[in-house]
Amino acid sequence: MNKEFIIDRLTEEFSTKREYVGNVIEMLENGDTVPFISRYRKELHGDMDVRSFSERYEYMKNLEARKDTVLASIEEQGSLTEELKNKIASALLLTEVEDLYLPYRPKKKTRASVAKARGLEPLADLLMSNGKAPAEKLAENFLGDEVPDTAAALLGASDIIAERISENADIRSFVRNYTFERAAFSAVRNTEEDTVYENYYDFHSSPSRLQGHQCLALNRAEKEGALKVKLEVDKERIVSSVGRRVIPKNSNYSDILSKTVADAYDRLIEPSIERDIRSSLTETAEDGAIHNFKINLKALLMQAIVTDKVIMGLDPGYSHGCKIGIIDSQSEVLCTDVIYLHQKDKALRRLQELCRRYKVDCIAIGNGTASRETEELAAQLGIDYVIVSEAGASVYSVSKLAEEEFPDYDTNVRSAISIARRLQDPLAELVKIDPKSIGVGQYQHDLNQKKLSEALTGVVEDCVNSVGVNVNTSSAALLEYISGLNATTAKNIVAYRSENGPFRSRKQLLKVPRLGAKAYEQCAGFLRVSGGDTILDNTGIHPESYAAASKLLDLLGYTLDDVANERLGDFAERAKKYSDKQLAEECGAGVATIIDIGKELCKPGRDVREGLPAPVFKQGIMGIDDLEEGMVLTGTVRNVIDFGAFVDIGVHQDGLVHISEIADRYIKHPSEVLTPGQNVKVKIIKLEKGKKRISLSIKAAK
Repeated sequence: MNKEFIIDRLTEEFSTKREYVGNVIEMLENGDTVPFISRYRKELHGDMDVRSFSERYEYMKNLEARKDTVLASIEEQGSLTEELKNKIASALLLTEVEDLYLPYRPKKKTRASVAKARGLEPLADLLMSNGKAPAEKLAENFLGDEVPDTAAALLGASDIIAERISENADIRSFVRNYTFERAAFSAVRNTEEDTVYENYYDFHSSPSRLQGHQCLALNRAEKEGALKVKLEVDKERIVSSVGRRVIPKNSNYSDILSKTVADAYDRLIEPSIERDIRSSLTETAEDGAIHNFKINLKALLMQAIVTDKVIMGLDPGYSHGCKIGIIDSQSEVLCTDVIYLHQKDKALRRLQELCRRYKVDCIAIGNGTASRETEELAAQLGIDYVIVSEAGASVYSVSKLAEEEFPDYDTNVRSAISIARRLQDPLAELVKIDPKSIGVGQYQHDLNQKKLSEALTGVVEDCVNSVGVNVNTSSAALLEYISGLNATTAKNIVAYRSENGPFRSRKQLLKVPRLGAKAYEQCAGFLRVSGGDTILDNTGIHPESYAAASKLLDLLGYTLDDVANERLGDFAERAKKYSDKQLAEECGAGVATIIDIGKELCKPGRDVREGLPAPVFKQGIMGIDDLEEGMVLTGTVRNVIDFGAFVDIGVHQDGLVHISEIADRYIKHPSEVLTPGQNVKVKIIKLEKGKKRISLSIKAAK
């Protein structure tokens, strides 16, 4: 692997110092995690986006590994020249490497290989030269048992030339680029049945302008048989251009060679290039969809927490009833029950009784079947309520994790508990569910599932570590996302505290089975110990920096007791006496580290989500029939997609804000402005009650 080449490329791509790139690569190879490097090694990476760097580094490693394989194969064949070696070594894309390797790739039986076996390769060479003899005369010298006449000889030689043309990397690059810029995707209806693809029944777009969601929609429609999709291009112009590149000037064999070029394009180049382009477009579209999914998931996980409240979770339903789960401010289950919506008076009385007995502060209602009927009951209680997405709740309720967490509860009420906890702490609850089941993406089932899972796992990992978790109350499902931990060590932490009582310090983690020094280094800073032996254990300060933190406090005239009692109100004023560099030198830490230490000392035990906008609670109820065009309402963004965003305005039918109605300025993607969970003012600009379609505008609501 050409490590220096990788470092050079990544330095350029990330516009950073070569030293930083080398540092991060070394740390990754040493087993340091992305969250640990991002948070606690800033001096070594210059505040780089380590997650993106890590993903790109993996791609570059795989690319270099493929280059090594290709070079070894060509060298084994005795065909590796210095020029070819340099071309492969400097390639930046896998496509370039494969194009260069194509002539040397071991092949199955082809028309050209058969012709070569019949001794016709010298004839192909003659046809590509500026010979004067007639082609038929040349061909006579190559007749035999398997080549009965000159027509067969010339056809075999043409097959050899056609394959050479199709394997020429420069020609493939030209055809690919031309097709990408000048071709047109066309889609036509392929079924008499009504489908959801009516917008694509007469669709045309060049590959270079095709949007990601359009590409994924066309792929799915084609797979389902709803559309016929073709890639149309000016074939004559391409063939003519390729001919000028490969046919010698004033050739006596131009007629034969022109037909050969056309055959090479029709039979070998066009199908391959179309597959390449469609594959490339699909990969780009998938990457875009995954990126969008990541943004949405992060916003959903990092929503505001609802603290110090008793919450009733309601999982609506008819056949199995409406499930109830009530939790206290520490997420402990106080009560579970089931009511039946067809027994309205009885159900209402039971809800009133439970709210009084457990002093319920607010209600979380799942947005599934019978959600509206359940909301009608909740609205009569005079208690704040909010509609919560229940995507994945039923999956969780029957999972092994749910069985371990709630062995004494029926699966039907586990989902109600989960809905209540989603409102209380979205991150802690949603990590228990496969991110793909949370419902904030588009075309997720059409995407590369391995790539999607890896990307979403990275988002969850980043979110959990940016918040930090209480080591004495967090579930194993949450703990396993902490830097340096895995499913085994997370369960071991839970088992250890069950047997030995709450952790008193971070150092105590070293007593947990299978949690060694390396794992401790990676995880310690992200685990909080509330009420332990030192207040520093309840901050994001890493134990390796405790000495620096103590020196900083001494320098500014504070004590740990001041930190514990949050008496650092004038911290910034006192710190002004020194430059950041002076503080770092005095305390024996890097500048970035000492800045982070100062921030943590001022807010011990605080959750970074506490300052976020709270969910929109309501007490009244409204249906789609109550809506009118021109109304301005407050809603919550549920999902952000390529062409807009769906907003919950409290009527059980999300409205769509098209990208053109989001902002007064041009935006390339809705995620530039909106995130799931965000509260927005919207104006109803079109209402189709029969179809239950609500078109909204954010810019018109200002």
